[in-house]
Amino acid sequence: MAEAQRSPHPRIRLDDNFASPIRFSLVASLGEGIELDFATLRDILQCGDSALSKALAHLQAAGYVRARRAAVGGRQRTWASSTPAGRVAFAGHLDALREIVALGGGAESL
Repeated sequence: MAEAQRSPHPRIRLDDNFASPIRFSLVASLGEGIELDFATLRDILQCGDSALSKALAHLQAAGYVRARRAAVGGRQRTWASSTPAGRVAFAGHLDALREIVALGGGAESL
């Protein structure tokens, strides 16, 4: 097939905002309508407070996650949820990953 006729490789559609395993896992944990508190996310992702805080800040800046802060029992708490843009971007990233695997003949593993 001539170069001009080839479709772009699906890796071009991968979203660098999900390049970090913690950011990828964080958005995967926040499906539509799911809001999780910081401590629960930390436990699910098995990461430290600093790593989770950095991941949340990055995804918030990208518009993929919304953080809500409120006082509970005199202590400040943070809850996170995905945004519609974040869910669309994550779905596109997953589609690109599936296409990459399929190109390698490993589609049956997904």
